[in-house]
Amino acid sequence: MTAALSPPQSLLERLPHEWEELFAGWGQPRYRARQVFAWIHQRGILEPQAMTDLPGPLRLRLAQEGLAPPLTVVADQVSSDGTRKLLVEMVDSQRVETVLIPRGSVAERDVYAPPQDDDGDSDDEPDPAATEAYSQCISSQVGCAMGCAFCASGIAGLKRQMTAGEIYAQVLLGRARLEGQRRQSGIVFMGMGEPLHNYPAVARVLELLRTAEGFGMSLRRVTVSTSGLIPELRQLAEDFGGRVRLAVSVHASDSASRSRIMPINRRYPLPDLLAALREYPVPGLGRITIEYTLLGGDNDSDGDALRLSEQLAGLPVKVNLIPVNPVPEAAFPAPSEARVASFQRILRARGLDTFVRRRKGDDIAAACGQLALHGEKRKVRVL
Repeated sequence: MTAALSPPQSLLERLPHEWEELFAGWGQPRYRARQVFAWIHQRGILEPQAMTDLPGPLRLRLAQEGLAPPLTVVADQVSSDGTRKLLVEMVDSQRVETVLIPRGSVAERDVYAPPQDDDGDSDDEPDPAATEAYSQCISSQVGCAMGCAFCASGIAGLKRQMTAGEIYAQVLLGRARLEGQRRQSGIVFMGMGEPLHNYPAVARVLELLRTAEGFGMSLRRVTVSTSGLIPELRQLAEDFGGRVRLAVSVHASDSASRSRIMPINRRYPLPDLLAALREYPVPGLGRITIEYTLLGGDNDSDGDALRLSEQLAGLPVKVNLIPVNPVPEAAFPAPSEARVASFQRILRARGLDTFVRRRKGDDIAAACGQLALHGEKRKVRVL
């Protein structure tokens, strides 16, 4: 199944058949298109002059037509736990962040590992040449329009959409940073922005990721996170047949509470979202991930846990509990360890596989909810 894609906005975004069509118009043979695609997507080379097996005139034309790196790394921070955060700048000086997360603990493996196949075996076989596996969290927008009360990414509202090339270039930069016995085990659209609010660009990136001649990543290793944009969620299901893993930010046990901390709930209420999740195709033994940020004294009571278990009854889900990470602009305290343990215990007692998201990278503000447009004031704006 291939999504019906919008036209590419840059050379970097072109799929193999689109390169062949372009090169046919330039009077170039088809094999040149395959060469260029391999340079970009297998080797991560975006400078035409470095594509040494191409003739000089073709390299010059590629440069003239705009083939160039769309991102520049302006800061590279490594956390004490091995998490690595890249601050990248686009050609218009806008900046976003992307994070490389080492997979270590059992809980983290459940959060980021691909689902099991139909026969119960995981398709995430270890690479004998690689000793360290990383998931990369990538951004899809400059800022965010959703205005969730506990998240730094939406403090300044939405600045602009990212292009598919800008989104995909984060993956190429991430791969370049994982030298030696390290590998990208998965891609998660959980950075800055609401991925489904930029659906055309995200859909094209998904196609680029899974193209066998290029990056060649199974969509079972890709997770798209959403705060609940129901029409686009249904489009994702139609275009990719449920092969893309889905993570849904719920963060409240009832619709009224969710509207208070997640304004998008006013447009797409929790009951409607849960109904859409019941329609989402989940192949084999796969499950939808439910993200639930625990806000101390707000949504972390035993009553909340009981209501949440009732809301999720019958859905093929697992639950990630995320004790809120410190965000200076938000006033929510973290829950106590005892509160987190009690919440998890109640959900598990009702048959829901429930895991606690361990903090990764919070010493460099790279943990969940901390990626931000630094220095901006909060601006809540919802579509």
